[in-house]
Amino acid sequence: MSPAARLRGLKPDWLSDPTVWRTEVLAGLVVALALIPEAISFSIIAGVDPAIGLFASFTMAVTIAIVGGRRAMISAATGAVALVIAPLNREHGFGYLVAAVILAGVFQIVLGMLGVAKLMRFVPRSVMVGFVNALAILIFMAQVPEMTDVPWPVYPLIVGGLVLMVLFPKVTTVIPAPLVSIVVLTVITAAAGIAVPTVGDKGALPSSLPTPGLPDVPFTLDTLTVVAPYAFAMALVGLMESLMTAKLVDDITDTRSNKTRESIGQGIANIVTGFFGGMGGCAMIGQTMINVRVSGARTRLSTFLAGAFLMVLCIAFGPVVSDLPMAALVAVMVMVSFGTFDWHSIAPRTLRRMPAGEITVMVLTVAVVVATHNLAIGVVVGSLTAMVVFAKRVAHLAEVTAVVDPDGGQVVYRVTGELFFASSNDLVTQFDYATDPDRVVIDLSATHIWDASSVAALDAIETKYAQRGKTVEITGLNDPSAHLHGKLSGEFAGSH
Repeated sequence: MSPAARLRGLKPDWLSDPTVWRTEVLAGLVVALALIPEAISFSIIAGVDPAIGLFASFTMAVTIAIVGGRRAMISAATGAVALVIAPLNREHGFGYLVAAVILAGVFQIVLGMLGVAKLMRFVPRSVMVGFVNALAILIFMAQVPEMTDVPWPVYPLIVGGLVLMVLFPKVTTVIPAPLVSIVVLTVITAAAGIAVPTVGDKGALPSSLPTPGLPDVPFTLDTLTVVAPYAFAMALVGLMESLMTAKLVDDITDTRSNKTRESIGQGIANIVTGFFGGMGGCAMIGQTMINVRVSGARTRLSTFLAGAFLMVLCIAFGPVVSDLPMAALVAVMVMVSFGTFDWHSIAPRTLRRMPAGEITVMVLTVAVVVATHNLAIGVVVGSLTAMVVFAKRVAHLAEVTAVVDPDGGQVVYRVTGELFFASSNDLVTQFDYATDPDRVVIDLSATHIWDASSVAALDAIETKYAQRGKTVEITGLNDPSAHLHGKLSGEFAGSH
């Protein structure tokens, strides 16, 4: 291969394909417009100036585009992070909030290096479906305040925007339908002089770029003890939301992403954001759906441009952006919420076929997320419930069958199934200690010992027979089970 051909192979898609370039640029613009009211709203939740949320969205998106592990995913200021750090800002001031953001970034880098991303394999599909559906509900619920106690023209404008986004792709997909909808509704309201809530009503846009600096806090141990709990909570919430979103984008695009790189990248992005006086953030699922599913973006360029356009729109085109009707952006987010919801998961045919335990896990995940407005809590509760359901299901798989020799000299108990803390609890009760002959053989060739609880149960069985002067022989252990049993057997004397 020639050097020129090798160089062409190293070029990103958007440099060599004009179609990809156009898609990525337009997607970045749509996402930037959708980020503005969200960033302002999250600033209000955190109790900071709207410019702080906009700065955070700019630095998060631009940084994660370079260092992140999932292409085309959008990271910016989020409601989940705002809820975590709001009490710190309220009680100790903005300097402590910034310090928490930087420390959270450090925690995320450490957690990423420790392999926290590998924990994603323990998130079951039912929790993932519940997460997606809860997210869709939260996106819709966030739009409800924009549709209550507003002038009546807001409603036809929202409906018009939704109709445009449904019909326009049938004409052409060259320009993203949400961008067309935003432009058309803005032109209509401006030309007709319709008085409806605008982006400018949310708060003033910044007029200059953020400048780097250190947080205004005393660098003491007391400050660290105040900041650390909030920083760690923010790190966990941010990583959970980002890794779940990355997994969702993997499924949508049929591509794999580097979750460890994404974890470390989130940390770097938060450190950069903190030094620029931002409020921190993580992956934004609604805006990511606009970017990936609605606009068709697939590269880092769209993520980078979403942040860059955000600052350009605020600083260079502030007056124009301030006049955008909120109805146009609400219509986009309502469309995103409907597109994000997994309608197949609640179809009667699906519900009839799905095991009751999995439906319970999905519904509980949705209920907890919607009740707490915290996706991370919902995922943790859902995953723990799924583990309990699984443990309960396999706890009954360990069965004991007895075969007595014709001469009555010994009895052979054959154990089948998996032995772990849930199934081994009932194991002790399945032996006839009083009437069994003097020699007892326990055949474990059809099972596997997984934990100390199972070894303790076997020890207890041997002890009960020994108290009656009977001997027990355990046979058929596979190598891992034999190793665990040999290492732990006899260590639990007196525990029963």
